[in-house]
This record gives sequence, structure tokens and C-alpha cells, in this order.
Amino acid sequence: MSEMRKENLSSSRMRFLYIILGAIFLFYMIRLFSLQIIEGPDYLALAEENRISNISVATQRGVIYDRNGYVLARNIPSFNIAITPANLPDDEAATQEVYRQLSEVINVSVNQGDLEDELAVKTFKPCDNEFGIEEIVFIADTNWPYNPTSIVCNVSREMALIVMEKANDWPGVSVEVEPVRDYPTGWLTSEVIGFLGPIYEEVADEYESAGFSIGTDKIGFAGVEDSMNDELMGTNGLRVVEVDVGGRIISDLEPPVDPVPGNNVKLTIDTRLQVATKYALVTEMQGWNAYLNEERMTVGVAIAMNPKTGEILSLVSHPTYENNRMARLIPAYYYQQLLEDVRKPLFNHAISAEYPPGSVYKLAAAVGALNEGVVELNETLDCPEEGQITVIQKYSANEVGTPFEYVCWQDTGHGKVDWRHAISLSCDVYFYKISGGFEDEVKQGLGVYRMKEYAEALGYGEESGIELYGEMTGLVPDPQWKRINAGEIWATGDTYIASMGQGYVLSTPMQVLVSFATLANDGKMMQPTLIHEILDADGDVIKPFEERLKQDITEEPLIEIYDEDNQPTGEFRTIDPFVIEMAKEGMRMTVMDGGTIHKEFAEFDLEIQSAGKTGTAEYCDDIANEKGLCQRGSWPTHAWYVGYAPYDDPEIVVVAFVYNGGEGASVAGPVVRKVMEAYFELKEIDNAVPGS
Repeated sequence: MSEMRKENLSSSRMRFLYIILGAIFLFYMIRLFSLQIIEGPDYLALAEENRISNISVATQRGVIYDRNGYVLARNIPSFNIAITPANLPDDEAATQEVYRQLSEVINVSVNQGDLEDELAVKTFKPCDNEFGIEEIVFIADTNWPYNPTSIVCNVSREMALIVMEKANDWPGVSVEVEPVRDYPTGWLTSEVIGFLGPIYEEVADEYESAGFSIGTDKIGFAGVEDSMNDELMGTNGLRVVEVDVGGRIISDLEPPVDPVPGNNVKLTIDTRLQVATKYALVTEMQGWNAYLNEERMTVGVAIAMNPKTGEILSLVSHPTYENNRMARLIPAYYYQQLLEDVRKPLFNHAISAEYPPGSVYKLAAAVGALNEGVVELNETLDCPEEGQITVIQKYSANEVGTPFEYVCWQDTGHGKVDWRHAISLSCDVYFYKISGGFEDEVKQGLGVYRMKEYAEALGYGEESGIELYGEMTGLVPDPQWKRINAGEIWATGDTYIASMGQGYVLSTPMQVLVSFATLANDGKMMQPTLIHEILDADGDVIKPFEERLKQDITEEPLIEIYDEDNQPTGEFRTIDPFVIEMAKEGMRMTVMDGGTIHKEFAEFDLEIQSAGKTGTAEYCDDIANEKGLCQRGSWPTHAWYVGYAPYDDPEIVVVAFVYNGGEGASVAGPVVRKVMEAYFELKEIDNAVPGS
């Protein structure tokens, strides 16, 4: 009986074992069927994909020239010392000897760094790591044994030649040549040219789909390199190749597609004038700092433009950066240093910084008041001996109001002043009266809404459209803006100080330049531009320069008409050409005897007549507030001056701005004069050269 039980038990166990084995066999059969029949095509496609590799063939980025053909950005060869792990000697001792000899030449340790540092290995980048030769080769051999991996980059030509001569003795070691961006003028033009950087995540898909390599190719990060990136970048070529499991190329599967080089860009900038402009601005600021025995003036802007064509001849934003330091890669320490600098050297102050324009803004109120009939050309208004007037400050028409004193920059007053002398003398009291009205002398001033219309017609409150990213719009305020953004009602005094380019009014140096270029050009506002022409890789012009008229304020009805109650009527008017002509006469008188800039331009005026307007703008920003400078009556001031020449046929208009510079006539005026002197000296030189 016991033996029968044992047999039954043994038989049961065997059946159970057969069932288990059958289940396992069935599972693998089903799995094999799934892999080979159902999922087979997918795996075949993956295998095919692993076998086929698309290689992006780098193109050549276009060259940037100045208007005279001087190179501002180009591609130069950079030599990298690389090792292909699969090509190293099979004998370990021979490999170590190659490492040792190479180390002595390129000054990189044979062994350095810890391969057990997972973060360092995962973030490994050729030429940007702390590993030695052996560690770099180990990482490369693990990931891409048949591809050359750079050990050290951007070596001298002499070192590259030494390594080339050793090619037969050092199997696996090679010299790789790659193009690197070079900026011959460096920091002299960096605010215009910009620099390159890696393709960042937000645009990676766009560039990858266009055939660019995310880890290798670069795009513009600032300046013209950025704004004209599509023209300059070109198109990469493509190789479709078959590779083995180690990544070694076996053959081309399709005919290679050649890269298309980028277009070349010729700018309107004259490098010679750019140098003169930067020198004039920086030396003027440094001279005043030495005189004052303090580092007071640290930020400034100077721009020169042809008012008839809109061509920017020079553009300086100080301080700036050295773009050659970021040619190969952007050093983290240097970039952080630039970010932490309170002067914001990465910031283009010419187009991106918004400042109170001060008295240079008075032309908007002046043109508006004369065009609207608020005052007559020769009508005089009184700027009293005490140099101030008392205005009843109100927030509504029915309010009793509070007396408030508004002072002129000249504390002894200017006496009786007409419209043109108000411009040349920059008489504050005159502009108070024509903007907000004053008792029976000016029963109804221009008012904030009409003043805004004329300011915007001159280019304030909007981007100029120059080919640089990051341009700001400035601010031409009105009651609605103040109610929404400041939570306050517009006061009488807001109109008075707005006419002075103070209070809430903000503008960029570029906007100030455009406004004066428009007046100098008889009301024709030309589109400011940095691009003279675009050429293909062979040097043929594919897009010639075309001056663009943005608007003509004497022909286009841009000014909305307001009724007696200061309400818009829905009708529009132009600006009378006579008003523009008188504005030019007022600016001419600024330079003549008695004008605010006469002393600075007296000698220059003997040769070439010019015109312009000074500006001294009070301000109170975070920096001034931290220093305790924001005290009424003694606020710090920015220095402005805008001028153009020749007066009767303008060729150049120049704006100069110095942050915390004090008086415009003393600080900004000399910068403009020096830039003009340089321009006409260069013109004389060019005219003396045959064929120029």
C-alpha cells in the first residue's frame, strides 16, 4: 500500500513538472512569436536605424563687414589635438608611451580626475573638463571609439605642426581643424556685433529639424550676430552613412548633400568713426571722473546717424564686453562677472535703457505749441528775475488746488523769451507755460494729450525698428497710464514737468536721435538701420541698401485734433513745414552766441555750422536712492546733447548721453563735437583718395 502511494506521488510530481515545463515552453514560444512575427518589423526598423546614421556637415557662417569692407566678424581655423581610441596601439605599453610623449607637448596630464565621479563623467565635454588624457580616452572608448575626441582645443599653429609631424609615431593622435568665430575689432564693436553661443533648449527642436547639430553648431546671442542669424548661419550639409556597432563608418548610403554657406552682411557702421566715437565718449567720462576725483560717470551712449538715409554710422554703449572671450565657449566666470556688474555691460544702453530725456524732449512741446497756435513765433513770455513761477497744483478742474513753485535752470530768469530763444536758451519757465498754461499769459496750454501726439509723431513711445533685439519703447505718459500704473490722478504739475522730459517721461538714446534726425531732415523720419547690404558667399550683392521712409510728419496727418474742452475730435492734421523750419532755427541759435552750447562749438562753428539741443535730466533711480541723492532741488542729473551738421544740408546727427553726467553742455556736448570733427576729417580724407 505504501509503495502505491509513493508511485502516485511520484507520478503527480512528474505531471506537475511537465506542466511547468510546458508552460515555460509555451511562454517562450508566444514571446518568440511576438518578437519575430508581431513586433518583428519594429525591431527590424530599430536595427536599421542603428545601422544608419545621419551626419551633419557643418557650414561656414557668413562674414560681417563694415560699410568700407573692413572685417568685423569672420571664421578662423582653430586647431584641436584629438585622439581616436580605436586607432591607438594594441600594446598597452606603446599606448602609455604615446600618452607620455603627447602630455609633454600639449601640457595635459596623463592621469587626472576620478572616473568614479558620475556627475563629472555624465557632464563630460571635450576641452572643458578636468580629466587627464587616459581618462578622456576611456570615456571616448566607451561611447564613441571610432570618433576623434579633442583632448585640448585652440592650440597654437606651432603646437599643431609638432603633433602633425609626430603622426606616424603617435597612432590615434590627430589634429582636428574647426572654424571659430573671430572679432578683429573686439570690444570696439561688440555692442553692435554681439557673439555666438550654443543652441539653447527653447529653440533646439527648430534648429535640429533644420539640420543643425545641437552640441556643435552655434547661433547668435546678441547684436547683429543674433538679429541677422538666419542670413549668416547658412545650411548644414548631410551624410547618410552605414555604421557598425562601434560607430565606425562603413560607407555612404546616399550621395552627400553639400553645406550651403551663410550670406555675408555689410553694415552701415564706419569702423573708423566707431573708434572715434568710443574714444570721445570714454575719454570724456574718464576726464571728468579724474577732475571730480570720483568714479561718477560709468555709463554712456553715443550714436551717429545719417538723417537723410537712416544709416547708423557709429553706435557705442559703454561699458561693453569682449566678445572674443566668448568665441569658442562662454566662460561661466566671465559671464557671471558681466551679469553682476551694476553697469550692465551686456545691456545695450543705446536701445534697451530708458532714461528721462530732460530738455532734449522740449522740442516735442515746442513743435506742438507752435503748430497748435498756443503761442505765436515772435510772441514773448516772461521768465521772471527770480527764475520761477507759482502754479496752482490741481487734480481736477473744480479743485481749489495748492500753490507749487516751478523753477528755471537759470535762477536769475531769462526775461522776455520768444519761441526760438526758448529753444536756444532752454528756458524752463517758457515750456511750463506753453505746456500747461499760465494765468492770462497763456490761457490754454498744449496739454498732456496733444503733447503726447507730437512726441509720438517724433518717434517717442515706440521702437525705432533698428536691427537689434531688445529695443525698448520708452514712455510717453498720459492720465490713463498714470491711473492704471501709479494708481493716481493726473495733476497739473505732471503736464508741466512732462514738457521738460521729466516726471514719468522715459526714452532711449535711439529715440532721441530719431526725433532730432526727423527735424533735421525736414520732417522726414527715416528708418534707422545697421544693414547696408547683404552679399552671398561669392561676394555678389543679393540685397542692396534701400533707404526707407518711415513717415513724413509734414505730409501725413498724424496729429489728432482736440476741441476747446481738450477732447479728441477724430480728425487729424499734419505738422506745418514752417514749424519744422523754425525748430531748426531755434536749434541753430543754441550753437550761436548766447545759446546753451555756444562755447563748446564756437571754434567748430567757424568751419562747419551745426545745430542742436542740450539736455540735463534730473533722475532718481534705485542707485541714486541708495546713495541718498534723491532730495528735491538737488537730484543728480544725466547729461544729454543732440546735434547735427551741416546745418543747411545735414549729413550727420549725433546723440551723446552720460549717466549721472551732470550738465549736458559740459559733458555730452564735447562728445558730440568730437564725433562730428572725426566724421568731417574722415570725409576729407576719403575725398582726397582717388576713386573713393
